[in-house]
Amino acid sequence: MAIKFQFNKTSLNELNKHLKVRQRALPTLKNKESALRMEVKRAKNMAQELDDKLDARIKTYEYMVSLWGEFERNLVEVEDVQLSWIKIAGVKIPVLQDVIFKTKEYSVFSRPFWYADGVNILKELASIGIEQNFYYEKMRLLDYARKKTTQKVNLYEKVQIPGYENAIRKIKRFLEDEENLSKSAMKIVKKRYDNVEAES
Repeated sequence: MAIKFQFNKTSLNELNKHLKVRQRALPTLKNKESALRMEVKRAKNMAQELDDKLDARIKTYEYMVSLWGEFERNLVEVEDVQLSWIKIAGVKIPVLQDVIFKTKEYSVFSRPFWYADGVNILKELASIGIEQNFYYEKMRLLDYARKKTTQKVNLYEKVQIPGYENAIRKIKRFLEDEENLSKSAMKIVKKRYDNVEAES
């Protein structure tokens, strides 16, 4: 990244300000990046646990597979998913609070005795699946924020900070050379003036 600057003290002061801002922000960004990385890993592990839990629960009900053919498909519906929002390292993340189900009325006497258990099983499996989706979404959002933060860390660390330091170095050298030339010129003028006075 080419940093635009002029060879004067005003530009030097501006570049110093920009450099200090980035140097102060860099540790915070690195901490944010590592916090996000840990949260992504935690969310991934939790999503995997829920995936395993869902598979295990489904396997425990495999013996009932033939009974599910008698079950009404639209008996249980998800009516609402209540959620709240939290911020993790500055990233707004949805958190599942509750899943509200709507169960159609059915006659307990005209349906098989296992219908009530079937309704509960469906609710349990749906709750696990919905919670799992929330963790996958959490993982996606946090990973996106982590990638953006990593890009910013790399931009500061590898491009901007070295660029500002280089520009500041160039300006300082230029100003030092200018000052040395000015002193040399003053010495030459003084020497000539002294020579002219000595001859008079």
